Amino acid sequence: MTTFSFAPATRETAKARIALQGPGGSGKTKTGLRLAETLAAGGTIGLIDTERGSALKYAPVPGRPDLGGHEFMHLPMAFCSPENLIAAVRAAEEARLAVLMVDSWSHFWAGKGGLLARVDQESKKPGHYGGSYTAWAPVNELEQDMLDALLGFPGHVIVTMRTKNDYEMEGKKVTKVGVKTVQREGAEYEVDVVIDMVAGTGSVTKTRYEPLADITVHHPGEELAQTILEQLGQGVDPVAAIVDAAAADGLTLDAVLQLSADAARRNLRQAGVLHPTGGQPTTVDALLRERLGDVVTALLAAESMTYDRAIELHRRAEAGGWIAVERMVEEDGDLVMFTLGDLIKARGTALRPTQQKAPENSTPSTGNATAQPSAPSTGVVSAPQMRMMHACFAKVGLGAKEQREERLRATGLIIGRQVATANELAFDEAATLLDTLTAYGDFDNPADEFAAMVQGLADQLATT
Repeated sequence: MTTFSFAPATRETAKARIALQGPGGSGKTKTGLRLAETLAAGGTIGLIDTERGSALKYAPVPGRPDLGGHEFMHLPMAFCSPENLIAAVRAAEEARLAVLMVDSWSHFWAGKGGLLARVDQESKKPGHYGGSYTAWAPVNELEQDMLDALLGFPGHVIVTMRTKNDYEMEGKKVTKVGVKTVQREGAEYEVDVVIDMVAGTGSVTKTRYEPLADITVHHPGEELAQTILEQLGQGVDPVAAIVDAAAADGLTLDAVLQLSADAARRNLRQAGVLHPTGGQPTTVDALLRERLGDVVTALLAAESMTYDRAIELHRRAEAGGWIAVERMVEEDGDLVMFTLGDLIKARGTALRPTQQKAPENSTPSTGNATAQPSAPSTGVVSAPQMRMMHACFAKVGLGAKEQREERLRATGLIIGRQVATANELAFDEAATLLDTLTAYGDFDNPADEFAAMVQGLADQLATT
């Protein structure tokens, strides 16, 4: 049964979702760029142009600042399929655009490659029955994917939509009943603000922001955008809150893991930020990984760290999925990249209680010779341990490929439980095995001495 839980509601800084609709020549593109300049706050604006390059008329003219113009990145698009819009949004995310403008969104509904064309294409496929009605099922899924990508864009989004006059006929009488947007009915519900444009004048016909309700503005631009930003900025910026918390002194392991979970839940991992100390561009995800490395490294270096705590930390890293997070560590004057899992295992190995080396011609204590089989007590054996095991088994005469069963038998007797493969060993079990193998590898006659010890363990187990 799925368990649900409620959390305190907070108003966080969102991003604008604005639609400008109107007939050709009403000022949609110009108004969109004017709004985008203020919303971007110095960031980059990107425009997806489905109008045969018409937006380029508003770009600057090199060497002619007197002609004005708006600076933006331009992406022409002739085939307006949902897949192309999704790919373009992904490109905008990678480019870390502050504002993404789609001019016009109507073409992804009624243009070449748009949703209506896809329905027609689906209805004509061999074996398809039911006409366009049943063809909508796969197209609806495509549309939802497109909306998820567009509305999930981490920056501000502005879309333009064409309108055309709508009429009703009663008998022989034709009556104009208003304008109809060239987009799926109800598209306005997907955005926060809808502005109807007529000859450069914008009227807000739908809004979630009370100060904009029912206003009409000639040449909407900076002032209207500032009002939207004020409404968006009344809460706490979630990205800034995460960065501030990550940079705080005394950050704990629980705290940094919670910040990472919050960033994932809010889809903020790839949000661009400036590093709180160095000032260089980075992402929320990279910053949190760095801080996780700081916290884990500090824990491992603390005097309170013990072998058992290292084992528990390794288990937690494995269960939490951050065992492979990389960390740069200075080693012999060089910077070397390790995973947090490797660092924890290395520290655990160093902290493990050492066993006394057995005197010559005697049997070292394994600690588990007469113990009943039990489940592993910690995470999996490490790759360095596996490599060392192979070398140590070779020293005691069990390194040949065909001696695999003998190695597994000896391993089971030493650690106190049988295993089908060395990969089943726990981290501390592997350490016990390596201690024993290393001790016998130093004997004058390691193969015979080791074989005698293993047989002795087998005899003890048989008697108990």
